[in-house]
Amino acid sequence: MKAALFYGSTTGNTGDIAEKIRQQWNESELDLFDVVDTALGKIDEYELLIFALPTWDYGEVQEDWLEVWDEVDQIDFSGKQVALIGLGDQFGYPEWFVDAMGMLHDKVIARGAEIVGHWSIEGYEFEESKALSKDGKHFVGLALDEDWQRDQTDQRISDWLEQVKLELGIF
Repeated sequence: MKAALFYGSTTGNTGDIAEKIRQQWNESELDLFDVVDTALGKIDEYELLIFALPTWDYGEVQEDWLEVWDEVDQIDFSGKQVALIGLGDQFGYPEWFVDAMGMLHDKVIARGAEIVGHWSIEGYEFEESKALSKDGKHFVGLALDEDWQRDQTDQRISDWLEQVKLELGIF
């Protein structure tokens, strides 16, 4: 399965997470792209897509992703599996925790994507999030808080990747 991770990063946190994902996945089997440097048309070359993006301020999309936000609406995600990673600050912005991940989820679902990698809300403290799945007990992807729970990031990434690979039948 041809896989790629697309990310946008202002402070470097999301870029660091993208690199950790690539290393744990298997560097030779996961291509890594910064959305500021890569045309989204590249998405057509892959069956599995991982999108990583932080939420800024009051539930806003990160600036690099914002530059390509409308382009996402033109992509046909039919036949593609998509996993999402959202970064946010659950204590500083508890009403908008990882909202951008939820907004991107809604865009790719509307264009035919199959989502993999829902993640339990256990262990997080927040008030609201647009990234909650319909059952309200899961995020639509991996939620990370590099401000308050950085010490849990590596284990969460490892567990999530194992889960995603099981869902995809990749061992």
